[in-house]
Amino acid sequence: MNLNTDLISKGSLMAKKTFKAKQISTDLKTCAITQMNGMTRRDFLGGAALAAGMLTAPWPGHNITQAQVADEYRKRIEAAIPNKAFAAPRKNRKLLIFGLNVGYGGHGSIPTANLAFTLMGQKTGAFETVISKDPSVFKPDNLKQFDAVFLNNTVGNLFEDAGLRQSLLEFVYGGGGLLGVHGTTVAFTQWPGAIEDWPEFGIMLGARGANHYDSNEHVFIKLDDPEHPVNQPFDGKDFEYRDEFFRVHGPYSRNRLRVLFSIDTDKTKIDGQPRGNCFREDNDYALAWVRQYGRGRVFYCTIAHNHYVFWDPKMLQFYLAATQFALGDLQAPTIPSAKLTPAIRSQEKLNWRLGIEAYTFHKYTLFEAIERTAKLGLPYMGGLSFQKVSKEIDKNFDPTLTDEELKQIRLKLDSAGVRLLTYYYHDIPGDVAGCRKVFEFGRKIGLETFMSEPSPNALDTIEKFCDDYDINVALHNHDQKASPRYWNPEGIMKVCRGRSKRIGACGDMGYWMRSGIDPIKALNTLKDRLITVQMHDLNELSPEGHDVPWGTGAGRTKEFIEEIHRMGIRPTMFGLEYSYNWFESMPEIAQCIDFFNKMSMRLAKRG
Repeated sequence: MNLNTDLISKGSLMAKKTFKAKQISTDLKTCAITQMNGMTRRDFLGGAALAAGMLTAPWPGHNITQAQVADEYRKRIEAAIPNKAFAAPRKNRKLLIFGLNVGYGGHGSIPTANLAFTLMGQKTGAFETVISKDPSVFKPDNLKQFDAVFLNNTVGNLFEDAGLRQSLLEFVYGGGGLLGVHGTTVAFTQWPGAIEDWPEFGIMLGARGANHYDSNEHVFIKLDDPEHPVNQPFDGKDFEYRDEFFRVHGPYSRNRLRVLFSIDTDKTKIDGQPRGNCFREDNDYALAWVRQYGRGRVFYCTIAHNHYVFWDPKMLQFYLAATQFALGDLQAPTIPSAKLTPAIRSQEKLNWRLGIEAYTFHKYTLFEAIERTAKLGLPYMGGLSFQKVSKEIDKNFDPTLTDEELKQIRLKLDSAGVRLLTYYYHDIPGDVAGCRKVFEFGRKIGLETFMSEPSPNALDTIEKFCDDYDINVALHNHDQKASPRYWNPEGIMKVCRGRSKRIGACGDMGYWMRSGIDPIKALNTLKDRLITVQMHDLNELSPEGHDVPWGTGAGRTKEFIEEIHRMGIRPTMFGLEYSYNWFESMPEIAQCIDFFNKMSMRLAKRG
């Protein structure tokens, strides 16, 4: 995959041959390598030899060492590295850079990127790096020391051990970061041929394939999301570039990914020999994107083939922003491009997230609830421990599920473009083993916040696990009979006194109002202890009050939302819990969504 090194003589196609290439220029626009009567390894691979399974050995120039890169390119990289980070790290960050290739000798730019990222982390203070080619680094006990993993141009089936794969998957889904560049779209495939070996990795990353034209192809690039924080180095301006640009295929979809930039097909002239299927019916050639997989922050960009990418100041700024996003320090939206509306963009500006509480659809299965949430156009939802998973998985959505069953839930959420933010588990136990089991489940399903009504005696243990797992516990209120300790805000504030901010309130507005509690007064009592909220509007302020569309009842919904905005509170989720007319409630729920959307657009415009 390297034009600079993948040349062999036409007269000796069956044998690896050393050569001396003439470098014309290292300038970005003219960088090329020539050789009289030569042909690229790609041209050869496109012929009969590919079917014969040949050319699996490393090729000349691929085994450039870190020292060689440092001698030749270090000064260029140092001159191009950004002076400061885009965001102050919340803690000391550690990035694992993994550069193994299997069945392929590896891109020559791998050690260049290793050095650039290492120096960039050191100069800006944003992170430190550990560079490895040893798959054992993905064992859970080893992986937990890192905040993100950078798969640096990793081609081929990096490791087949099911335990290591599960460890990487759970690391990302539970809140770790994943960065990939260029050849990472064919990681965990059998190479040559890019034969799929781990489908869920492709889903997690966002795409598959390595189809391309020349390695110094000239393309015009349009910013699909000019104001996105990761795109800020480009100052909102489209640009042109030369590199080897992959045209990816499934599972790529703008319904899954937040596309940062793509090929401007109106301006770009396609030249050169295609290697693989470079055509898409939709004419959508994304080059970089971000996404959320569970709680994990995922980034990919195809621009990483040539060395000079990693001494280009703009590209290094871009990769610094992407790395800080993956590490968790640069906050950036990830709602898929196809799902963006003016209302959702307004909610992103406010840092608000509207989602369906599973109890709204608890008379359906979890899979049916996911489908209904997607049909309503919402990207978020909550979970419920006593809801059946599906017709095929006739079990409750709880910690007894197997890894394979959890996989089916992950894939269902992903295919619907819905992310699980909260989960109701009535009584988190206070014993260490029981508490760990619940939090391990929360990590595996990518939770940010548990909603629960545990015994106050369990809170010491729960608090420790909240901090260890970076998961909140929001104490839920029913009425005084069902929740004698948590039914009012004063009770919750009492048990939270002196505790971690990860323990707070899940304010159920419906039960507040039925118990005679004014939601706005409750909000001012709880303040930043309100971790998440279950929104209701009632037809009347009495124990018999039932849900009605927001803004049409007695609940002062408009004033409540305005007060949250005034106080600067950002709940895990504005949970839409509609507990009435169970099987015919979709029109009323849609009215609630419309009400919230209009309010969020108005408040975002106000600033």
